[in-house]
Amino acid sequence: MIRHIDINYLELYQKLKHKQITYGGNSKLKIYGTLLCKSGKRMKKEHRVFFRTKEEAVKSGYRPCGHCMKTAYKYWKDGLV
Repeated sequence: MIRHIDINYLELYQKLKHKQITYGGNSKLKIYGTLLCKSGKRMKKEHRVFFRTKEEAVKSGYRPCGHCMKTAYKYWKDGLV
């Protein structure tokens, strides 16, 4: 997990370019989703974190976003994860 406030713009750009970051999350709400999610784009920088995989996000205690990851969210909500 990489906190947005701990990484500069150039490092972030390089990690995105090389697919070392594929998901974003909100550390306050413990939610993760795709980098294109409208909900995720609105969050404050100090709460934003980045993950390489879904598994990394789940291991860190985050749940799927209900907007951009509807199927994964439904499985999580139904307790099937």
